Amino acid sequence: MNRSGEEVFSRLLQVVKNLYAETAGLVPEDAELQLWYNRGYADGMVAAMNRQGYGQSVQNALNPAPRPISEESPFLPWGKAYRHGYEMGEGETLEVLPSRG
Repeated sequence: MNRSGEEVFSRLLQVVKNLYAETAGLVPEDAELQLWYNRGYADGMVAAMNRQGYGQSVQNALNPAPRPISEESPFLPWGKAYRHGYEMGEGETLEVLPSRG
C-alpha cells in the first residue's frame, strides 16, 4: 500500500499529539520510565518531521507547543529512557515519512 506523504504525516502527527497529552505533566521526579520514553519518542518524531520539511505544519498543529524537556541527567534512568525514546521516534519516523520536497 502506497500512502501519500501527507496522509502518513497526518497519522504520525496524531500519535505525537496523543503522546504529548499522555506526558503533559511530566517532571524529572517522575519515576515512570515508560512516560519518559514516550515523551522522548514524541520529541524525536517532531525532530524528524521538522527535518523532512513538515516543520511549519507541526508548529501550527501543536500550538501551543508542549514545554520542552531538558535532558539534564542523561545517566539517570529517566534521562536514558527519554534518550532511547527520542532516538527510536526520530529513526522510525524518518523510515516512513517522505521528505516534503
